[in-house]
Amino acid sequence: MSLNLPALQQALRAALSRRAAWRRAALALAAVKLAVLAVLAMAWLQPATAQAGTDPTAFASATATFLRAAEGVDDAVEPAATQLAQLSQADPQDPVLRAYAGAAAAMRARTAWLPWRKLSHAEDGLAQIDKALAQLTTAHDAPLHRGVPASLETRFTAAGTYLAMPSMMNRQARGAKLLDEVLKSPLLDTAPAPFRAAVWLRAGLQAAKDGQPQAARQWLQKVADSGAPQAALAQAKLKEL
Repeated sequence: MSLNLPALQQALRAALSRRAAWRRAALALAAVKLAVLAVLAMAWLQPATAQAGTDPTAFASATATFLRAAEGVDDAVEPAATQLAQLSQADPQDPVLRAYAGAAAAMRARTAWLPWRKLSHAEDGLAQIDKALAQLTTAHDAPLHRGVPASLETRFTAAGTYLAMPSMMNRQARGAKLLDEVLKSPLLDTAPAPFRAAVWLRAGLQAAKDGQPQAARQWLQKVADSGAPQAALAQAKLKEL
């Protein structure tokens, strides 16, 4: 039986290419840190109120754990994903809980070892967030958790998650669009000050990342002038520009 060397060489190159792709995927997803979402969470560390039907204590615990995970504490990722998944499963009609559960699930990509598990976690989290966005109706423009309109918090959580994903996941453009929608929404004017500041801060950080220093300074200055919990962080970021 003769060997088809060209075919074997082609198969070997394909295998090596797939292995390299998995390695790149692993490295990219290992770097996913949804710290931008912590900007939102840090404003809510005071006793939180949740909608009727959601245990306020469980909600406060889950979001506090999510904050630690988003800030880069790997040991908090699994507890956050588990707690938020349980809350979302208990109230599947709540898009905010589903969005947070998806964001936490996506963070599992950061702590998984195997490349395909990283991709699986990322895709699972993104699918949950997609479903949360699909749930939104005009009824969700009303405040839900902590006085924030559900539609805004869902979109903002989705935007932060999508923008934190590596380009290979093809979510950057949609994340930018969602963030812009939140920024331009008239509902933002009536949202609690810490939430508004979180959105402006995220816009400023994204503008700086995109090489738009003037826009970054404008958003960060709004935060610095707001008196919100994120004001000091915004002031520090302004000094870095």
